[in-house]
Amino acid sequence: MDILEDLAHRLKLERETRNWSLAELADRSRVSKAAINKIERAEVSPTAVVLVKLAAAFGLTLAALLVKAEGGDRLSRADTQPVWRDPDSGYIRRQVFVRPDHPVEVVRVELPAGQSVTLPASSLAHIRQVVWVMTGNLTLTEGGRRYDLADGDCLGFGPPADVTFANATDSPCTYLVALARS
Repeated sequence: MDILEDLAHRLKLERETRNWSLAELADRSRVSKAAINKIERAEVSPTAVVLVKLAAAFGLTLAALLVKAEGGDRLSRADTQPVWRDPDSGYIRRQVFVRPDHPVEVVRVELPAGQSVTLPASSLAHIRQVVWVMTGNLTLTEGGRRYDLADGDCLGFGPPADVTFANATDSPCTYLVALARS
């Protein structure tokens, strides 16, 4: 199976384990029933925003959902780390480390020039995050407050709020996100 099929299978399994109908998951996630149906049949690749909404409905982080789709181990070798590309923004998300039984996750993101992604506050409800810019410039807007981050800058998130990660430059931006479940 490929990542799209693995993800489709995991989403359906998470939904069925809870005895939720497509309509119930749609209501809880605010993702349309038709979209969920297509995702569960691996007909479309969901965007980051859609995956975050679905994961949050299950009480999971995006990373935990992706790891459950792929399986996991304590040792995270570079050549086996799951990599996922957002079809809307083109951002590339590498799951550097995650385990359902470990409170910390590490994610590496490459955000292309001129792109942005907005994640809902619900995706941050049970986690704490720190963002560290490795290369480039990142404008992060959290609950209406704007932060301009450059190489080496690090920002710890506050209470859950809608967050926009934006790269308004002509060069890609690479940043690391460390998450801890609370």
